[in-house]
Amino acid sequence: QVQLVESGGGLVQAGGSLRLSCAASGRTFSRYSMGWFRQAPGKEREFVAAIRGSNSVTVYADSVKGRFTISRDNAKNTVCLQMNSLKPEDTAVYYCAANALEYIGGSSSGYRYWGQGTQVTVSS
Repeated sequence: QVQLVESGGGLVQAGGSLRLSCAASGRTFSRYSMGWFRQAPGKEREFVAAIRGSNSVTVYADSVKGRFTISRDNAKNTVCLQMNSLKPEDTAVYYCAANALEYIGGSSSGYRYWGQGTQVTVSS
């Protein structure tokens, strides 16, 4: 069982930066692959980025590639999402997710554990 708690959301102007963090419980964090998803009002939840537990390989959605960076610190049981050059269309609730497999794909069904989400609002 893994519990996930996100933090770091807020209001930022377009072009600004935010850093989201996700703290995970449990002693086997390094075995979990971690992902970030987001959901804007009236839209489907969409994949943002993921990082594999075994080798820290990363994958990004095309919409955030080059602007967002996912990273993990296994000693601190945390995964972070550094978001730069933010755009109004990045406004959403951002969710941290985890799975005990090697899966780092973009399907939400591949992730068993979810946090409660943190709001990110980018003003124009």
